[in-house]
Amino acid sequence: MATPASNESMCAAAARSDADLVFLDLEDACAPSMKAAARGIAVRAFTELDWGRTTRAVRINGLDTPWCHDDLIEVVTGAREALDVIIVPKARSARDVWWVDVMLTQLETKLGLTKPIGLEVLIEEADGLLAAAEIAKASPRLEAMIFGVGDLSAALHARVGGNFRPSAGAYPGDFWHFARMQVLAAARAAGIDAIDSPYPDYGDTDGYRADAGHAALFGFDGKWAIHPVQVPIANDVFTPTPAEVEHARALVDGYRAAQTGGVGALGQDGQLVDAGHLRLAENVLRKAELTDGGVR
Repeated sequence: MATPASNESMCAAAARSDADLVFLDLEDACAPSMKAAARGIAVRAFTELDWGRTTRAVRINGLDTPWCHDDLIEVVTGAREALDVIIVPKARSARDVWWVDVMLTQLETKLGLTKPIGLEVLIEEADGLLAAAEIAKASPRLEAMIFGVGDLSAALHARVGGNFRPSAGAYPGDFWHFARMQVLAAARAAGIDAIDSPYPDYGDTDGYRADAGHAALFGFDGKWAIHPVQVPIANDVFTPTPAEVEHARALVDGYRAAQTGGVGALGQDGQLVDAGHLRLAENVLRKAELTDGGVR
């Protein structure tokens, strides 16, 4: 979930949101006049609030801005082990990620930090989308790749509305299918998580649920939330249902039992089950392990 780093009350609400990850935003959500002060607010939020199981992240300003360098130095120096992840916006090349990695390595060494800080990267520029595969493998710190639909809309000169989608019926299908799959494939090839784009119309909870459902079907691991009301919806959509978990366990057990008898494929409930189905079922069980047993 995204939260303006300049707003102390919103930071406190974010800590209570039950989101898997909250990033305090020094970039788009902060006015230029507040960017310097927001660093200190973020540090206090990270170090003084109870975040529970939530991963604590900060989105720095872009590498081409005058704020990026001090964002890294001041927030890492102040938050230290209370900071889990840096989110790099508008990555255009693997070199962008490399630069942040080098800065973090120097800061961790200087400060004597024992826990490495992870990286997530936003794909939201045309050149970044084309270089997504190289960006995803640019650093061993990378934990996730995020599809940033807002700036990508502007970069591509897309004719979309404030929700970064065309009006209903104006386009036959998922307007962002190709870009989503580029980001997803790059993340999967690199062995990192893939996070779907934000949905700005937080009052349209049905629309958010539907959009999250499409992303979950593709294989994304989660979806960006811009308001606390969206968090439980995302948690629900991306958590395997008890029926899905039960089916996956039965499939894995049946397939492995068949393998011990030298059989590489079997019929189960009137359907052929082979190694491809086993991989799909194991994906469901791995995701269920990250939740409360896959129970909604």
